Amino acid sequence: LQLVESGGGLVQPGESLRLSCAVTGLTLDRYSIGWFRQGPGSEREAVLCIGNQGTIVNYLDSVKGRFTVSRDKAKNTAYLQMNDLKAEDTAVYSCAANWYCSRDASNFPYWGQGTQVTVSV
Repeated sequence: LQLVESGGGLVQPGESLRLSCAVTGLTLDRYSIGWFRQGPGSEREAVLCIGNQGTIVNYLDSVKGRFTVSRDKAKNTAYLQMNDLKAEDTAVYSCAANWYCSRDASNFPYWGQGTQVTVSV
């Protein structure tokens, strides 16, 4: 079982990035994918989650209207689309799999390695 994130990088404020979470060993029909982030000197926080039936849960007010999640079941891949990025979005972003969406990272048994997103001029 493996989750592999990609798509991170260095961008300027106002730009966009799309993170991918490619999943092997489990199917998105049965598992929810949560996106978490941990900024410098900060605790890990839940950002968004897409449930096994496609329901989207947003946990972070600061990203509403800018970030969204989606999935491609044929590719068994989930995505985090991030628009209008701000310096405070700088963090390591990780995807995680669980049977249901949850704000609590400890409920997720399967994790990717994380990808760095840096927003800076």
